[in-house]
Amino acid sequence: MIPRKEQFSGCLIGQCLGDATGFVVEGYSPAACRRYVEDFLKTDKTEQFGGHFPFPFGQYSDDSQLARELMQSYAACRKFDPADYAERLKMIFIEKRIVAFGYSTKEAVKRLCLGTPWEESGAPPPAAGNGSAMRAAPIGLFFYDNPDILIQAAHDQGKITHRDPRSSAGAVAVSGAVAFALQEKPIRPDRLLATLGDWTGRVSPVFAAEVAKLQEWLPLPPAEAAEVIADAGFDAEYIDDDEWKGISGYVISSVLWSLYSFLRTPEDYWETICTAISGGGDTDTTAAMAGAISGAYLGLGGIPAHRPRQLTDRQTWKYDELVALAHQCYEIKMRT
Repeated sequence: MIPRKEQFSGCLIGQCLGDATGFVVEGYSPAACRRYVEDFLKTDKTEQFGGHFPFPFGQYSDDSQLARELMQSYAACRKFDPADYAERLKMIFIEKRIVAFGYSTKEAVKRLCLGTPWEESGAPPPAAGNGSAMRAAPIGLFFYDNPDILIQAAHDQGKITHRDPRSSAGAVAVSGAVAFALQEKPIRPDRLLATLGDWTGRVSPVFAAEVAKLQEWLPLPPAEAAEVIADAGFDAEYIDDDEWKGISGYVISSVLWSLYSFLRTPEDYWETICTAISGGGDTDTTAAMAGAISGAYLGLGGIPAHRPRQLTDRQTWKYDELVALAHQCYEIKMRT
């Protein structure tokens, strides 16, 4: 299947909206996040909750900023250029435009500023955070028709900040799920997970082994599944500066939770976002990744029309600009 233009914009808007909605309760416990979902998200009273201080509701975080920068790089270069993307990643920090960044990403940018090549700037193992996965969805848009190039590109954009193979595999999983969602309807979870298991296994067999378990966890109700997935691929050596309650910033658990959230309700974008946020913890990232996959699958028309209109990046890059960028990338892809 040839993707529709609205699937490209659905992916970017789906990511930004999931991010902004989850950013409000980033770091909250699962119990608090479930109350937020039930009392505000499902009753359409989100604005009454407010935003992530000091930002208003609608502000998205570094997850979507860096995915957007990846699409801006593609539009400017008319191809994926990791060196150009690394420069853009560096500049968004230097110009102090970044919102709520992670430690490993910040340290990688410091190394870039000191002249370290982008191929070597990423944090070494066991720093297996989800920073490379959270921004990887556009790679699935650019290379949905070439798995080998997709895998390499996901790895290349990821290792700018994270050189642990599990982080690269997380980027492959998110971009691979977007690529799959663009072309297959209805979604068959077994086919999607088998494909992602194959693709991530080329980068990290450890990650692929956890993907294989997700098929068994899909029937579990969200509260029960969240407890299981939060411990998926546990690594005692992995150090996270944030003491998460719920789904942490560890790449395996956060990506698997995002996939679970999408596969539970592939035909309902908002329910997918609500599930992702209900796991607590790193909610902006899990909802961003789940939202990108869901938006790519359903297209822009599958996202409740009134909800994305509040999207903002400190009064820049709002809904219309994001849609225009996504459609520009679509036109470039279709001409190559």
